[in-house]
Parts: sequence; C-alpha cells; structure tokens
Amino acid sequence: MGYKTIIEDNIDILVVGAGLGGTGAAFEARYWGKDKKIVIAEKANIDRSGAVAQGLYAINCYMGTRFGENNPEDHVRYARMDLMGMVREDLAFDMARHVDSSVHLFEEWGLPLMKDPKKGTYMREGRWQIMIHGESYKPIVAEAAKKSADKVFNRVCVTHLLMDDSKENRVAGAVGFNVRTGNYHVFKSKTVICGAGGASNIFKPRSVGEGAGRVWYAPWSSGSAYGLMIEAGAKMTQMENRIVLARFKDGYGPVGAYFLHLKTYTQNGLGEEYESKWFPALAEMVGKEYLDTEGQHLSHKPIPTCLRNHAFISEVNAGRGPIHMVTMEAFQDPHLEEIGWHNFLGMTVGQAVLWAATDVDPKYENPELTTSEPYVMGSHATGCGAWCSGPEDVSPPEYYWGYNRMTTVEGLFGAGDAVGGTPHAFSSGSFTEGRLAAKAACKYIDDGKAEGIRVSDEQIANLKKKIYKPLETYRVYSNEVVGGSVNPNFINPRQGLDRLQKLMDEYCGGFGVNYMTNEKLLQIGLKKLKSLEEDMEKIAASDIHELLRAWELHHRVRTSESVFQHTLFRKETRWPGYYYRGDAMKLDDKNWHVLTVSQRDRKTGEYTMEKAPLYHLVSDK
Repeated sequence: MGYKTIIEDNIDILVVGAGLGGTGAAFEARYWGKDKKIVIAEKANIDRSGAVAQGLYAINCYMGTRFGENNPEDHVRYARMDLMGMVREDLAFDMARHVDSSVHLFEEWGLPLMKDPKKGTYMREGRWQIMIHGESYKPIVAEAAKKSADKVFNRVCVTHLLMDDSKENRVAGAVGFNVRTGNYHVFKSKTVICGAGGASNIFKPRSVGEGAGRVWYAPWSSGSAYGLMIEAGAKMTQMENRIVLARFKDGYGPVGAYFLHLKTYTQNGLGEEYESKWFPALAEMVGKEYLDTEGQHLSHKPIPTCLRNHAFISEVNAGRGPIHMVTMEAFQDPHLEEIGWHNFLGMTVGQAVLWAATDVDPKYENPELTTSEPYVMGSHATGCGAWCSGPEDVSPPEYYWGYNRMTTVEGLFGAGDAVGGTPHAFSSGSFTEGRLAAKAACKYIDDGKAEGIRVSDEQIANLKKKIYKPLETYRVYSNEVVGGSVNPNFINPRQGLDRLQKLMDEYCGGFGVNYMTNEKLLQIGLKKLKSLEEDMEKIAASDIHELLRAWELHHRVRTSESVFQHTLFRKETRWPGYYYRGDAMKLDDKNWHVLTVSQRDRKTGEYTMEKAPLYHLVSDK
C-alpha cells in the first residue's frame, strides 16, 4: 500500500488511549519524568474521547476523607460486596487512597463541582458519588494531558503492541494507522501504558436498526485494551465478570441519580414491589454472606447490583413486567424535575430526545426500565482486565512483581479498563490508576529495566502488511460481488460483527437467552468463534474507515475469546443477574472463592487457565 510510514523513536512513555486513564498517565508522567519523552496515541481526539466524551453528571468515586465521610477501607468493603467477593483488594485500596487528590485537581482545573451550601462539602448523589456540571469534564482533563505530553497523535488507531526482539516478554512500543490519512505509525518506546477501552458491542445489543449504536457503554469502546494486551501475551483476570445494567428502556439513560438523589423506586407492571419476593430463593443460590437465611437483605451492607438484576429479570420472566421507575411522585417537585432532566441533558441526551419523541413525560407517566446486553470492562462496576502488580506496601507476594500496575509483560502498564480486579474506579479512579501507572513506569525506566530494547525492521514490516491486508483483499476481489455486499472471497466488518454478536448472545449468555449459558453452549460458541476468526483472515475493507472497523472487530473477537474461556473455566454462578451457568447454578465458595487468570500463548493461540488466591486484606466490619 502507498501509505507513508511515520516513525516516532526514542519514546520513554507511550500512552495508548487518551480517556481518563490515559490522560492521568500523561499528566503524572511529566511530574516524575521531567526530561522524559511522553507521547499519546488516541484513536479519536483527546478532547472528546473515552467513556467521558459525552459528559457526566457525577463523579462516582470520591471518598471525602478530608470531610470525614469515607475512607479507602470502606470503599474496598463496598466493592467487595458488590462483586460477590471478587476484588483485588490491594489495587482497589491503592486507587481509593489516592482518588480524592485527583478530584481536587479536576476542581482546580475548572470542573464545576456542586457544593452543599449548608455543610460546605461536595453535594452527594449517593455515598460514593458527588454531583458535577460535567458536560466539559473531558476537555478540561484533556488540557492537562496535552500540556504534559511532548506529542499527541489524534486519529491514530493502535492495532498491535511491538515486542522487544532482544529480550523475551518485554514491550517495545506499538503500531497503528491514521484513520484519516491511512499513514502507518510506528511508536518505539521504553514503556507502554495501556489506557484503551473495554468492550461494548461484543454481545448483540437490544437497540438495532435505526437505534444501532445506542448502547450503554461508549460504542467506540472496542475491547482494544484487552485485544492489545492478550495478543502481547499478558495474563488476564476476571474476564468472565461482564456487567448487565438496569437502565431506562431504549435510551439507556442512567438510573443512579434517580434512585439516589430523586429517591425514586421501581415496581412491576401491576404496581407492586417485587424485589423481596425473589430473595428467599436467591439466598439459596448465593449463601448467607449476601442474603440472610430468611432471604432478607443484610441491612448493614448494600445489595449487590447483580442480585437486584436477578430480581428484575425473574419478575419479567414471570410475566409481571414491564418494570417501571416511579418518577411521577418525585417530578411533582419542580426542583427534582429539573434535576431529572438535567441528568440526561448533561450525559445521555438521547434518552431525553427519545422520551420527547415517544410522548413520555415522567411527570405524568412512569417510564419503563430494562436490563442491557452485557459489557466487558474494568473501570465501572466490573473487574475485567490484565493481571497487574500492586503496590509494594500493600500487596501480598502473589500480587506484586516490582512495579505498580505493570502487567505480566515487562514494561507494559495498565490503567482504567485495562486493569483487572479494580471495580468501582469509574472516571476519577481510572485517572488515578493512570497516575499510579505513570509513576511506576518512570521508576522502571530510572531503574534501568528498559535498557537495550531493539525492534527489528522485519517485525515492523510484517505488522504493516498485516494491518493493511483488508484493503488489499478488497482491491483484489471487489469485482466479484454477487449481490449487495455478498462476496465469495471475503466478509466485511459489519458482517463479521453481526456474526460475533449473534454467537456471543446465544452461546455466552446474552439478553436473548436471559443471560443463560452452560458448558456445552460455551464449547459450541468457542468452535463458532474459531470459524469466525478463520474467516477474518479474509476480511475486506473498502476504505480507511472500514479498515478501522476491521481492526475494532479484531479486538472485539480477541476479547470475546477470553470471555468464553473464563466463563467456561469458572464452574459456578458467581453473579446471578449478570450471567448464569445453567449447569452450575449456585455460588460455590468452597471451590471458586478465587480469582481466575488466563494467558494466551502469543505463538500458538492456546489458552492456559489458572486459579489465583483471593486475599481479603481489609477486615469486614
């Protein structure tokens, strides 16, 4: 192909992805590495990229320690309960003890945080959430990262990590292409901090046709955090721990502010409270640690999100849907009505537009809720991601190998969605993880661990050929289309995505099968996924935009493969309401009170699965 090769050499820290994790990394790297070369590569534009791109109405992770509100240990207990015990407590504690300082930086930079006029504290939406005027959240944070980096490459989709040719299992940079010009970009770097995104659209979404793209998590999050690291041979953890969200129907509008601030509640289609009726049977599934023996919730602990989902799903399956959010009471208060609308206008404007278009006024009609298709991510209320080292002062030996947030690939660090085992980090926690990773990356370089890195011309040339192959496939075979977009010699990215979403939904526990799977289904799904991967050798791209879609699909497929392998390995139903193993319907602490860890062999593609010990470092009050 005739695209230019642009080489950026002698980089000390390459930040892949400029969401909140990546921007935190760039900002902190400049503090600890004043003379270091810091480069950012971002698929979109740093000013409006990542999960925060469209704005947020709240910062969901703030301790308020200086106000005496919470401490890091409290947050670890909360995350542990919500994830049914499965948390890397060293990483969660480390993030929580530093996150407040990140939020205070945001305020210094101009982010408007709402204040309680009587107390002088930040206005709370819930125990961990503080309310913000967040339409410009991302541009404000991006400015700090732009000032910190030597160069920011916008519109560069990173497809592969470079590996060191002089030392096994050491990273050496990354490659990708510009999604506007098509130019081939080579980044040779001593360290890489992966702040790329988790995965939406790997499961079939509820919104199709003209609604396609209206999903809960950012639609441009293509699992690149996982695709990049898995192919580099990094160990991954908790990739079975997908999340299903209860959201306003069709627009995926968030419910948190309504529950917490407006004090709304849910009821079934008959106008009844329904959650508690499902608790007795649920207690049999999950045990008394999460629900007491009468099936009532333990009053001193929050109900895990997945168990609320289970009650929702069960009630609908019993024929008593739809589930409604009772807004009519709260919206009689003009102030609360205004907050309800602002919550969407500042974050999910599509929900407000949908209500207007379908003549739904929540002041006079209780709107419907639904459960979403599953998502795979590590920064929200889920723990998917790379198996990373924790901090030296907190982590047990099995969790520590020298540098905080470094994966099992030397010199490769993670932040945000990329880091496994740290749920409930959200935007502020992801930024904080970026800062922690950057500090550790600087120390890694200063300790001389990145000396002697070599990248062969052969590796760079082979990756270039691989990246542009879909364009060549289209050029050679495009005249053999037999009807519409049907071609006996290739598939296009849309066709590949349709196949992926269908098989993930039907075999890996999507909404279409009520989140149910079992060993036989998972094995069939893996077989079909292998067939899809074989066909993707013949994926075709008619232009640069389709080339982007082809590589996004590649990362989604690699992520999906990991999800299949982990779901097959964990033989229990740890998170009823997120997914069910029909052949192992109970939570099994005797055999599975462990973290799952996988590694894909870089050369053969074979998976190795193992159990990792789960340490509860913070005492239970």
